[in-house]
Amino acid sequence: MTHTLLIHLQNEDPIVGEVEELPSTTDQLITVNNPRRRDGKDVHYLESNVMAIILPILRITFIELIKNEMDEEIVSFVKD
Repeated sequence: MTHTLLIHLQNEDPIVGEVEELPSTTDQLITVNNPRRRDGKDVHYLESNVMAIILPILRITFIELIKNEMDEEIVSFVKD
């Protein structure tokens, strides 16, 4: 299951991307697939054909976990 993250980097605009697993407390690097700006445009300091980036955790201020739209569409029935 992929997770969509909003990653806030030190002295840079935040980027959005997907990860296979959430980073643990012992990780030193995070691999982000499909990196882009919040508005969906390319990140200005990356080449246009970049598919994934590896970021050191030390450069990250904080990470926001974004809820996937597909999760909201799941309807479950509860029997009382």
